[in-house]
Amino acid sequence: MGISADLDSDTGEESDTVSDSGLIVAVDGPSGAGKSSASRGAAIALGLRYLDTGSMYRALTWWLLDRGVEVSDAGTVGNLAAVPRIDVGTDPRAPWVRVDGTDVTSVIRTREVTDAVSAVAAVPRVRAHLIAQQRVIIAKAGGIVAEGRDIGTVVAPDAPVKVYLTAEGTERASRRATETSRSPAATRIDQDRRDRLDAAQSGQAADAVEIDSTSLSLDQVIDIIVRLAREYSGVPHPRQQSR
Repeated sequence: MGISADLDSDTGEESDTVSDSGLIVAVDGPSGAGKSSASRGAAIALGLRYLDTGSMYRALTWWLLDRGVEVSDAGTVGNLAAVPRIDVGTDPRAPWVRVDGTDVTSVIRTREVTDAVSAVAAVPRVRAHLIAQQRVIIAKAGGIVAEGRDIGTVVAPDAPVKVYLTAEGTERASRRATETSRSPAATRIDQDRRDRLDAAQSGQAADAVEIDSTSLSLDQVIDIIVRLAREYSGVPHPRQQSR
């Protein structure tokens, strides 16, 4: 089965947003750079939908692990890629993920899934299936901030606003350690491993604006993304509007 998205609920933003523009904002970058928090914050500020493409790979990974599938068996993983139905909510205030009707929003963030997801995401048939579904979700959204590792290069290469969000390795590990309650040193080891495994599926679009968030607050990163989107759409930033 395929993947569907909840596109019905209103994001509730005011008229200074770009919610009616059909704008696509692509946010790529490595883990720990702050993509999810920044993308959700930007989507809320802009009145757009939000898509975490990584959650879709995690959902499939959880489903495979739950059935005892060896994720290193690329052939089997590829054969099963389209079997589960994966639904994602695109309201940036409360995104959710379901597999065959079961809410897996929290369980896909476990260490077990994190350790296995890179192997699943590297399978060509998995990528082809999920990327096709991601493109459908983006096309139907009417305006969306989509985040992942290859949005601007593969999933939505024609997105008019592209951001590559990065940070120094130590800072990324520190942020991730805070979320997982693991030590920064252990987190850095896992982070470096994932970076190596995900390298083939990751990339910075040539026309992406690179944001180094190492010394920036979350609000500052969100503000940069929002400004880029509003500049493209011709919607003035609130502080720039005439009084």
